[in-house]
Amino acid sequence: MKRGWLALFALCFAAGAMAASLPVAVRQELKQAGIPQSSVAVVVQQVGKRQPLLHLNDERAMNPASTMKLLTTFAALDLLGPAYTWKTEAYLDGELKDGVLEGNLVLKGYGDPKFTVEQFWLWLAEMRARGLREIRGDLVLDRSYFDIPPFDAGAFDNDPVRAYNVGADALLLNFNTLKLSYLPEGGALRVFTEPRLDGLPLDNRLAALADGPCDDWDDGILVETGGDVVALRGGYPGVCGERSHNLSLMPHARYVEAVFRSLWRELGGTLQGVARDGAASERARLFATHRSEPLAQVIRDINKFSNNVMARQLFLTLGEAAPALPADGEGVSAAPMSVARSVQTVQDWLVQQGLDFPELVLENGAGLSRIERISADHLAQLLLRAAAHPLSAELQASLPILGVDGTMKKRLKDSPAASHAHLKSGTLDGVRTLAGYVRSDAGREWVVVCFIAHPSAKSGKAAQDALVEWVRGLE
Repeated sequence: MKRGWLALFALCFAAGAMAASLPVAVRQELKQAGIPQSSVAVVVQQVGKRQPLLHLNDERAMNPASTMKLLTTFAALDLLGPAYTWKTEAYLDGELKDGVLEGNLVLKGYGDPKFTVEQFWLWLAEMRARGLREIRGDLVLDRSYFDIPPFDAGAFDNDPVRAYNVGADALLLNFNTLKLSYLPEGGALRVFTEPRLDGLPLDNRLAALADGPCDDWDDGILVETGGDVVALRGGYPGVCGERSHNLSLMPHARYVEAVFRSLWRELGGTLQGVARDGAASERARLFATHRSEPLAQVIRDINKFSNNVMARQLFLTLGEAAPALPADGEGVSAAPMSVARSVQTVQDWLVQQGLDFPELVLENGAGLSRIERISADHLAQLLLRAAAHPLSAELQASLPILGVDGTMKKRLKDSPAASHAHLKSGTLDGVRTLAGYVRSDAGREWVVVCFIAHPSAKSGKAAQDALVEWVRGLE
């Protein structure tokens, strides 16, 4: 009997050792990158199975980078539903007669993550069709639905104009960004912005260079903002041809005002007053409502293109699912949304799902954070739970397809693993992560999670790719 117990113990020990042993190709790539296995957490588990095939350091709390968006988007699908939409309202705070509003136009936002310039133009055109032409009062921006502290866009990496550093706002318009396009023409360089902004001249003092690298072509461009002028300094490599990038150059309220004035003038409207923060008075009446794209479409943009500001907006919206909050007639909570409320909502939701993630740390739900944490084991558990959820197809469809689209479009595109995986990647200084689903040649579906936290994490891409290809080849 004693020998039988010893044999069983030896068998269990061997199984545990095998489970913690990384594939040879993965170990080789990690060694080549100078990354020790102690800095890596891995889980590979077949959907529908109770135990992982492979796991290493999987209980350690680590920074998930943008793979945290998987938690935010799955929670949103379950709590809000794939057909959920955001509204933005326009109120007339005064009398409208013969196209003239003797009072203020109030725009109230509820956190729409993807209210683009095109949609804004159509909504303003609808207001013109409804009979509004001249606004003799102010443009009042009601951004009170989000109860969030002042946001420092440069706090994360001291680069406040980058689009990924845009903070959340209840009245977010066009991601609060300008698209700057650079067109070399002979010895000169022409620059134009989309959308065009009213009262915001562009001071272009860029020099078009005859040569220079194009990999980091915008590193030599210095953008200065102050007052109502955008100044461009430095140099642009003329050999790069036409290029463009999206930058955030103005505070949210100023940006909305500038876009509104430009589009409203194009539509034949006038605004006599100023733009200011505020709210509608009790006498104001609802004039027009804009509806966003449904949540199922929004999470595709969030996950496929790793849109951080959209993820921040969605994370704050999760607070609407808090059961103690009163809702208006359309199911939208009347109380303002906050980060603390969303964190509690997610924690409560995990309990309802029977998931216990004590190490979980949430800051913005986007993964653009130095403090957010989750273990590889618990992210894998989340993905396994999602695979069994009635809306699993919606979540998987939101993830980039390996070698095909989104942030994974150029990754392993010539590998047999291409098109065999839906994966979300994440990258920060010292962090590289990967999580999602891989379908093997045998037709089985596997959850794969790989976290790397090391100064050389950027070089860990090949090791993660080797892991995906190994899973693809499993029987």
